[in-house]
Amino acid sequence: MSSSNDQVFIPVSQRNTNGLTGMPSNDPKSFTKGAVLSFHNIYYKVKVKSGFLLGRKILEKEILTNINGIMRPGLNAILGPTGGGKSSLLDVLAARKDPQGLSGDVLINGAPQPANFKCTSGYVVQDDVVMGTLTVRENLQFSAALRLPTTMTNHEKNERINKVIQELGLAKVADSKVGTQFTRGVSGGERKRTSIGMELITDPSILFLDEPTTGLDSSTANAVLLLLKRMSKQGRTIIFSIHQPRYSIFKLFDSLTLLASGRVMFHGPAQEALGYFASAGHHCESYNNPADFFLDVINGDSSAVISNREDEGGEAKETEEPSKREKPLIEKLAEFYVNSAFFRDTKAELDQFSGVQKKKSVVFKELTYATSFCHQLKWIAKRSFKNLLGNPQASIAEIIVTIFLGLIIGAIFYDLKHDPTGIQNRAGVLFFLTTNQCFSSISAVELFVVEKKLFTHEYISGYYRVSSYFFGKLLSDLLPMRMLPSIIFTCITYFLLGLKPVVESFFIMMFTLMMVAFTASSMALAIAAGQSVVSVATLLMTITFVFMMIFSGLLVNLTTIVPWLSWLQYFSIPRYGYTALRHNEFLGQNFCPGLNVTANNTCSFAICTGEEYLIIQGIDLSPWGLWKNHVALACMIVIFLTIAYLKLLFLKKFS
Repeated sequence: MSSSNDQVFIPVSQRNTNGLTGMPSNDPKSFTKGAVLSFHNIYYKVKVKSGFLLGRKILEKEILTNINGIMRPGLNAILGPTGGGKSSLLDVLAARKDPQGLSGDVLINGAPQPANFKCTSGYVVQDDVVMGTLTVRENLQFSAALRLPTTMTNHEKNERINKVIQELGLAKVADSKVGTQFTRGVSGGERKRTSIGMELITDPSILFLDEPTTGLDSSTANAVLLLLKRMSKQGRTIIFSIHQPRYSIFKLFDSLTLLASGRVMFHGPAQEALGYFASAGHHCESYNNPADFFLDVINGDSSAVISNREDEGGEAKETEEPSKREKPLIEKLAEFYVNSAFFRDTKAELDQFSGVQKKKSVVFKELTYATSFCHQLKWIAKRSFKNLLGNPQASIAEIIVTIFLGLIIGAIFYDLKHDPTGIQNRAGVLFFLTTNQCFSSISAVELFVVEKKLFTHEYISGYYRVSSYFFGKLLSDLLPMRMLPSIIFTCITYFLLGLKPVVESFFIMMFTLMMVAFTASSMALAIAAGQSVVSVATLLMTITFVFMMIFSGLLVNLTTIVPWLSWLQYFSIPRYGYTALRHNEFLGQNFCPGLNVTANNTCSFAICTGEEYLIIQGIDLSPWGLWKNHVALACMIVIFLTIAYLKLLFLKKFS
């Protein structure tokens, strides 16, 4: 390879590609100013299942076929019809595609992509995945805290954040919340620029964007592309997919790659594309948008295509099915490109890059992190707690409902008596408290489901480890939202109900309700982790808890269940909580006032003592009979959380 292609590593602090200075780079694999990305013989295949369960077949579908090209500093657009392979090619170039079924080489300045390429490059997903309850500045601070090295001082990081805000024109909304589906925030264009800013924090020389104009009006889309154009003039290689840009956007492109059915229709300077298609016999009308014209030609429904056929003497058949003529036309355009001067010039340049060592496939498993586990844990917990406070419908509303429900229960079961009715009422209210803790914990299924896209993007981009995210969410979200309602519920109901006036019993009840809530929430996480739809996980949780209620000990006496079914009681979360609460409340109680229990060991057919009730229910009266329930719940928490963590760890994080 010639010396012009040799890779020279320049620390970020020495670069002035976008006016962002001050970041010392200790990474020897930092990109050069104006990185050139080349891709050689890219093939991508996926396995598709078809048919029913018994006759199901696995077919192999080719998504990308022999894709070659070069992306230089500037605006590099990937254009094509829906399903043409735009996003797939973008993900391959960004090393974010599932390596299974992928072959070919992607080189940076003639060298293989570094193992941490996903961390050092920028990637803006199609659907903005910024935290809506945080401000623009807080989102950028989160990115800077986790992606910039710890050797940088907070002052230097804040300077970097302020410069990014100024560059993106976000100064007026820097301290405004991004916005959620419940709260209004910044505009769509400002939200998109915030997503771009999250990636610019690391000052990448290569920036990928997946359809950055999605969801934006034409004026806002044009403003976003003008911003990208200014950034590209500062030495960045910007690669993005786009569906149908207007002309004012199209004329900003430096390089254009046209894809259809996973094959290249054109790859070269954008302004020469019209002349290329004219040489192929497809002429664009003066009033037509070139981008629309290209898509019409590829789809086979362009007036230029029809008129060209008529000129050749072939009558255009208007009634001909598009599917019958689309494939031959795409093949014809693909063959025309392979025989064109554009392809020959590109191939000659690619051969120069191919002189260095290459990998057989684009496989990158290593992720490097700029910060430690504890630093990541702190920032994830901090963001999650802010998100919790910023969602009043999920946090404050739950506290209000808990207080209201506690007062209602206290009014219904007010001042429990020490008579036979007191036994029934105590058993009923303790059962309700246990099952309420279980069903109120179903909301925990949203903890990982709602943020799945955010987690996937941030993890691949090297923000944090899976373990940091998992424990950070537990500490800041799960613990307070399960602990606080249990404390409030116990403080309200315990004294209104007139339960055992013993300090120890009060705290045992509070601890038991917490353990039940933690266990139920852990099971919810184990079921929901990795899911994309909340409703499915919620349905599974509801069915499971209803089944567990049967074996809790109130609806049926557990000692009377047939042996071949009695083992199911050991999988019931309410059973352990309900048993512990009854042991805590009934032990030492007398429900036959005025009767000397010590002189008369039995009260005919009545239950006079709490011990008699517990024995009938098959509950061990020893201290171990109480604490073994908490041990069982603790074991279930560990098992469920382990399952949830493993599901997150092995979650498919590639597109």
